[in-house]
Parts: sequence; C-alpha cells; structure tokens
Amino acid sequence: MESLVRIKGVAAPLLRINVDTDQIIPGPEIMASVDESYARWGTGLFAYWRYLDGAGGAHTPNPEFVLNRPPYDRAVILLADRNFGCGSSREPAPKALRGFGIRAVIAPSFGGIFFNNCFRNGVLPIELSIEAVRELAGQVERSQGRGEISVDLEAQRITAPEGDGYGFRTPPLLRRMLLEGLDEIGATLARRGEIEGFRGRDRSRRPWAYRPGLA
Repeated sequence: MESLVRIKGVAAPLLRINVDTDQIIPGPEIMASVDESYARWGTGLFAYWRYLDGAGGAHTPNPEFVLNRPPYDRAVILLADRNFGCGSSREPAPKALRGFGIRAVIAPSFGGIFFNNCFRNGVLPIELSIEAVRELAGQVERSQGRGEISVDLEAQRITAPEGDGYGFRTPPLLRRMLLEGLDEIGATLARRGEIEGFRGRDRSRRPWAYRPGLA
C-alpha cells in the first residue's frame, strides 16, 4: 500500500449530508468490469452525479458537478458533510476515491466501516467539526479553488488556504499503517521478532500445544 505522510493540493467541496457508499460508487459501476485497478474504480466515482447518463452509461460528464469543473477536477482532498460513507460496507467506495486521486476526505463524521476501509486503500479520513469544514470550504470557494489545503498526517494538522490551522486525531495503529504504507499483514510482520519471542517462551511452557515437527 502506498504511504501518505503529507499532502497539499486542490480541495473539492461536496457538502452533502449522508452520502452513502452506493452514491460514492453505484452498483452498476461495480458490475461493469472485473478490472481491479484503482483507475477503473475511479471512473465510477459518484457516477449518478458525475455523468449525465448516470451509472453504467457512456460516461458523459455533467458540467455542473464539482469534480468535473477545473480546478476541482484535479482535487486530492474532498470536503464532505456529516455521515459520509454510510450505508453498505463496499470496499470499492474508498477505492473509487483513491482511483480519482483523492488522498484525504475531511468531514464531521463517517460511516464506521468506510472509515476503516479508507486507511486500507491509502485514503485518510479526517474528522473535523461541521463549522471547521464549512470554513475550509468557504476559503476554497473564495479562492475559486486555487487556494490549496495542506494535510500533515505525521503532525496531525491541517493548514487552510488562508493560513488557519486545525488539529485532528487518528487511531494510532491505522495512522502508523498509512504513514508506513502497511496493510494488516505488513503491520503484523513488522513485529515478527516479538511474535517469535513469544512463541519460543510459550512453547517451553506449553509444549503440548505445538504440533511436533513444526516451528
């Protein structure tokens, strides 16, 4: 998994409440191909809103949708409203964001499973108050999208286009996984020495629990 330490760039405001995973990537887009690349998932991102012919169509861009308008079509950060990523547990939702190029989503709250799945796909979900998100969106819109937002996962700090700073917190293990580009298996193997040390001590105490001939 690709690591994320710091990111700075265009932020797109999409302040709609209760955006569920079917809106993030509709079912017809999931079934359209067996290609598992991030680029393929990115094509289906917000298909009901992003394309005039909706999901599963010819993908005719809707010029009114924010991610189809420059400079937001180059967004690396998404500003969202409450309960973003609610609904089903479909993992293609964060994959679609990552495929488009989104590396961080800033919102007041997230669907729980979606929140965890983001970390596993190189996307950082950040919880800020609705007032802070609206202020960030206002600064971005006043700059017509040219004012960039900076996110520092190491320092757990956001810098707004006009220089305001906002701190945030992330679960320690998920933060470490994203900083180091690790999935759960990689994070476990990074503690191989501790695991083998425990097994050695445990084997001496409980030899009957270990199959003969196996390390």
